[in-house]
Amino acid sequence: MSEPRDHEPESSGEDVVDSAADTEKRIAELEDSWRRTAAELDNFRKRCAQDVIRAREQERASVAGRWLPVLDNLERALEHASSAPDQIVEGVRAVHQQALSVLADLGYPRRDDETGKAFDPAHHEAVSTVTADDLVPGTVAHVVRPGYGPDDGILRPASVVVATRTA
Repeated sequence: MSEPRDHEPESSGEDVVDSAADTEKRIAELEDSWRRTAAELDNFRKRCAQDVIRAREQERASVAGRWLPVLDNLERALEHASSAPDQIVEGVRAVHQQALSVLADLGYPRRDDETGKAFDPAHHEAVSTVTADDLVPGTVAHVVRPGYGPDDGILRPASVVVATRTA
């Protein structure tokens, strides 16, 4: 035979109505909370996008500002172009060094690729080949255009002529 169960009180109609009202109230609170959180997330996303745009503009202005002294010195050199040519050449060399310094300060130093150095496709762009008895095949015979940047972040590879085997 089965054991007698404890008698549960029967729910009154009022309890069911109160429970339904509480449930509806809780659903409304959760929906409100969800909508507020979604709105906050959307506002955060928009603020982040604006921050990225603002940071990009500030960095562009900073880089442009670093180039202004180079431009000023080039303009000074052009103003004196009719005077002593030796001084103009010396001034242009100084501006060239200043430009190299700006690039290095920005994290993109000039790469000094030399003749005889092994060709590396990660750092070099072969623009031509040449047969040369005095160079080891697969090495740089001539740098046409220098490369810029550190080993792990090349801004531009060096354009080089690569030595090949004689026929």
